[in-house]
Amino acid sequence: MGISFFPEKKIFKLDTSASSYIFKIGAGGYVMGLYYGARLDEHDVDYLTVREGHDSTVPLSAAVDDWRFSPDTMQAEYPAYGSGDFRISAVKIKNGDGNSVTDCRYVSHRIYKGKEPIPGMPSTAGGEGEAETLELYCRDVTGAEITLVYSVYESHPVITRRAVIKNGGEAPIYVERAYSAAVDFTHPEFRLLHLWGCWGRERAVERRDLGHGITTVSSGRGASGHYHNPFAALLAPGCTEESGEAYGFNLVYSGNFSIDAEVDAFGLTRILVGINPEGFSWKLEPGEDFCTPEAVMVYSDRGEGGMSRALHRFYREHLLSEKWLKAPRPVVVNNWEATYFGFDTEKLVSIARSAAELGIDMLVVDDGWFGRRNDDTSSLGDWVANEEKLPGGLSLLAERVNALGLGLGLWFEPEMASRDSDLYRAHPEWCIRTEGRDMSIARHQYILDLSREDVRDYIVDSLSSVLSSANIEYVKWDFNRNLTEYSSSLLPSDRQGEVFHRYVLGLYEVIERLQKAFPDVLFEGCASGGGRYDPAMLHYFPQYWTSDDTDPLERIKIQYGTSIAYPACTMSCHVSASPNHQTGRRTPLRTRGDVAAAGVFGYELDPTALSDREREEVRRQIAEYKAHRRIVMEGDLYRLVPPEGNVAAWMYVTPDLEEALFTYVRMRTMIAPVSFVRLAGLDPDRTYTDGDGRRYLGSTLMRAGLNLTGSRRDGESVTVYLKAEPQ
Repeated sequence: MGISFFPEKKIFKLDTSASSYIFKIGAGGYVMGLYYGARLDEHDVDYLTVREGHDSTVPLSAAVDDWRFSPDTMQAEYPAYGSGDFRISAVKIKNGDGNSVTDCRYVSHRIYKGKEPIPGMPSTAGGEGEAETLELYCRDVTGAEITLVYSVYESHPVITRRAVIKNGGEAPIYVERAYSAAVDFTHPEFRLLHLWGCWGRERAVERRDLGHGITTVSSGRGASGHYHNPFAALLAPGCTEESGEAYGFNLVYSGNFSIDAEVDAFGLTRILVGINPEGFSWKLEPGEDFCTPEAVMVYSDRGEGGMSRALHRFYREHLLSEKWLKAPRPVVVNNWEATYFGFDTEKLVSIARSAAELGIDMLVVDDGWFGRRNDDTSSLGDWVANEEKLPGGLSLLAERVNALGLGLGLWFEPEMASRDSDLYRAHPEWCIRTEGRDMSIARHQYILDLSREDVRDYIVDSLSSVLSSANIEYVKWDFNRNLTEYSSSLLPSDRQGEVFHRYVLGLYEVIERLQKAFPDVLFEGCASGGGRYDPAMLHYFPQYWTSDDTDPLERIKIQYGTSIAYPACTMSCHVSASPNHQTGRRTPLRTRGDVAAAGVFGYELDPTALSDREREEVRRQIAEYKAHRRIVMEGDLYRLVPPEGNVAAWMYVTPDLEEALFTYVRMRTMIAPVSFVRLAGLDPDRTYTDGDGRRYLGSTLMRAGLNLTGSRRDGESVTVYLKAEPQ
């Protein structure tokens, strides 16, 4: 398939559908990169080795006789700390004698069909006919064994990487850095694209030139978070939305991460992707091993858009649950912005009744259904229905909602305990805390220590009791604060650096146990809106609440940034009330629907408060969405006009090029607003018909565009459905 080894040159060549990745075993067992980029027809590219460097260290080894060679200028496959490579390192291990000098030399390798899962962590899948894997076995003189794992997908321009570190010695060792992937490029001219943000403004896109030194995008909050996403791309000179070279890097991990790009004095660029080493340490007893999370690397010679579409296709086919990918997702109405905490059974049933008349499929009851939860100050962890609000409990509510033809969903925040809760009063030791220090509080809540087995069992048992008590078909899983005072009362002092990672492993275990027990429940992820939106969460949660900001003009920007790495079928997008609860902006109901239809569609409002005219519009939105959602869920996205100016436009095209859905939004009113938008992704030789029966040749739409000229006001939109005529 995609992996070849040429023993005469000791060269490995990894070929995907559009890229080649080549490295070799050099003198002394050094694992040395040679090339990553567009697919090559030859493997013998040893001339690409960098051998020059002024005042660089040279290893004194009988096996290394090239005095021009230095680890400090080598294109290292997995750069180690303290052995002559002074750039940022991928691995650092404190040895039994207390020093942290680490080396990584080739011993042997194995190539096999398919791809093996990572114990205790999510990863992308690949059967024997889909992927091929290389395991490269390396060793340090201390006995530390490092296995570099590469998996290649021939039908995607994707390579995944990870590392396994094993203590093959006789004394304990401490892993202090363990990145998943490293790549050295032989020029310094990249721009870095990354996704930053905060609550209500997630995944904003930033592009900047890399300068000499180290540029880091990271999280140290215990979660991948709002502020930085575990994705970055290196853009070659001249890269645009639809042309030029782009290299994307994404970490399949939900905890502290770091993506580091270093430009050195010799004009080389190194990028590292992995667990954030700040606050991290992992003790390995003899014979034990540590697995890093998986890094996904994608190459595109068709710009940022090509990179995004490649990632979207790859994640749909190899990361997301096939069950929920193919099944029509329910159109939900969430009661949060309709009622906040002020609801009872009768109010919920009235919402469900009105929703059923409109074609909505699911009522999701948000925060406030449990314990004594009438505001955000109490009861997290006390997962028992509040019968003062819900007489007869969840069972009776489910029966009444189901009788109207709707499913019932519930909001949980399973990883938390309120300070005012029965759970915290009974088990304060179950929270993450550092002895002798005050516990920081946020949103009146603490974080449960998921590194503890008893805590994990409690969460699974308490949620299972609720999900078994009534016909619950949908769970919205929230996470509203980050980790502080990160210590665990059950871990010894030399293992406290493991808390962050053990928390994440505990989270994965809890979710897996619940999903195995309730395979027909649809789980949606959430973290104060769109925090912790990463590939690992998407492995478990096929859709994710993209942001608490439901203002459509703000959502266009958020959904645009999210689409850089993540497919539309993962973006949960709702139509909310106007004026918007976050920004106060007024926008047409049609536009709110058009923007929400760019992902998994739903509502975040009170349908009983709609006028007759609004109800007719909602019926139209739902009917059109259900008719066209396959285009969005399975289609290729083309970002036609970014939301940086007066307009924004995008479109989805089905893989067979038979159908397309184009959306245009006027972000700001313009005087004399002449506006033409060129479409993309269509078959140039096919004729397409829009909803009004007008016919267009695909090549004309892509070369001349649609004429959107008109006096549209702020926030007004147009959506055009295109269907190819039979050939």
